[in-house]
Amino acid sequence: MIRVASVPSSHVYVQHLQPVRGHGAAFTPESVTLLPDPPPVRVDVPGQWWPPRLLDAQWLAEQTDVRFDVLHVHFGFESFGPEELARTVEHLRTHRQALVLTVHDLHNPHVADNTDHLRQLDVLVRGADAVITLTEGAAAWIHDRWGVRATVVEHPHVVPLERMKCARPRSDSFVIGVHAKNLRSNMDPLAVMDAVIEAARSLPDATVRLDIDEDVFESTSHWYSPTAGAKLWDYNMFPDVDVRVHRRFDDDALWDYLTEIDVSLLPYRFGTHSGWLEACRDLGTAVVASDCGFYADQAPVHSFRMGIDSFDAAGLVAAVRAAHDDRTPALDSDVRAQQRRTIAETHAAIYSAVTKEMR
Repeated sequence: MIRVASVPSSHVYVQHLQPVRGHGAAFTPESVTLLPDPPPVRVDVPGQWWPPRLLDAQWLAEQTDVRFDVLHVHFGFESFGPEELARTVEHLRTHRQALVLTVHDLHNPHVADNTDHLRQLDVLVRGADAVITLTEGAAAWIHDRWGVRATVVEHPHVVPLERMKCARPRSDSFVIGVHAKNLRSNMDPLAVMDAVIEAARSLPDATVRLDIDEDVFESTSHWYSPTAGAKLWDYNMFPDVDVRVHRRFDDDALWDYLTEIDVSLLPYRFGTHSGWLEACRDLGTAVVASDCGFYADQAPVHSFRMGIDSFDAAGLVAAVRAAHDDRTPALDSDVRAQQRRTIAETHAAIYSAVTKEMR
């Protein structure tokens, strides 16, 4: 029995690293036990796991009832400085507990200045007993910077398997979706909107749907951005643009939204991988994504040039047209279930190898 403390445990990505019952994994589900997230010092929202106690070396030292064989870090380490993370790595070494790191983000999508994120990764990548990432491109980047060979394990499904089996609604139109969400730091929907409209007008059946989380317009919100919000709202004056402001989608509403649009445009100026992209694949929504990061390594997408200081409007128009001509079928839920089996087996093998090294 290998006890894994995951940071976090409750995240959908981590949950989907476990095998689907009934799909005959080569190991029993009991061979790996995923421990629940320890409650944080202060809980502000239901299900909150951050900032993660498991990365606090002092907290770990004080616990007598938190026992695990592997600490597997995915997200949440931005709350800890490099020195704090180094103490956590040393605590694990002293107690012969293995550290596994999955590098999801080589550039923190919430912060334009990536200096601190790389310093944190300097500690975690070098201190890990095994490193995992999602694409060959990211693995090459990791090897170039740290000299560490990462195991590439593809991203599992995001949408529940049962929801994937539901047919998409029939439509005679082609809806290009731009979801500004709460204007996270790496997103620049304002930069792309004119080109998106140009692309739509070049197609016989296309319209543009622009969604914005209402937090952008709420003065008490951390995401309050009235100037950018007003500029985005002004696109409502265009007859072929449908602007919608609403509460942040819960999962069910997000799945509905992704089946109401035909292509999702990801206007990222920096980033690495994307769970949103995987949800689109699950539901048969095409993806047009900037060429920063490794989105095109992660899955088939229509790419255009966009970075921190660059944007190719003509390339975006061409990518949208290509998405119109090459409709994307949803992935089969059975294929995704089989993929999960393989992913679970790979993780179990990694956990087994690193724990044997600790004995």
